[in-house]
Amino acid sequence: MRYLGLDLGTKSLGIAITDRSCTIASVLKVIKFSSNDYNYALNEVLNILNEYEISKIALGLPKNMNNSCGFASERSMNFKKLLEEKTSIPVYLVDERLSTTEAENILVMADMSREKRKKVIDGVAAQIILETFMKMEENRND
Repeated sequence: MRYLGLDLGTKSLGIAITDRSCTIASVLKVIKFSSNDYNYALNEVLNILNEYEISKIALGLPKNMNNSCGFASERSMNFKKLLEEKTSIPVYLVDERLSTTEAENILVMADMSREKRKKVIDGVAAQIILETFMKMEENRND
């Protein structure tokens, strides 16, 4: 049993995964795809779901700072529907406001070059989304 965290963009999908005990989240990979080619991203996620024993998926929901939903939120909600059509694994939307900013700050503090940050930032954002979901699950079980 593992959880999967997803940070969906227009050209990339950051993916993070927990260990088997669902206590540690790590970056798994970043998938690059043609602009808005969400079917490619979906197929990549389905391959990962087949490879690992995933029991829950946490998908980032990029809300606006005033808590409203815009185009980016719609993109995540549509991707959630695609996932739910293809798998029986529950998909949870997780508020991801400022997760990319937090990821950027972590990578800057690690003294990573701008070029390297660009390659891994979506994966780190997915890890932050997954860690947020893990805390929510922990609080739900308390």
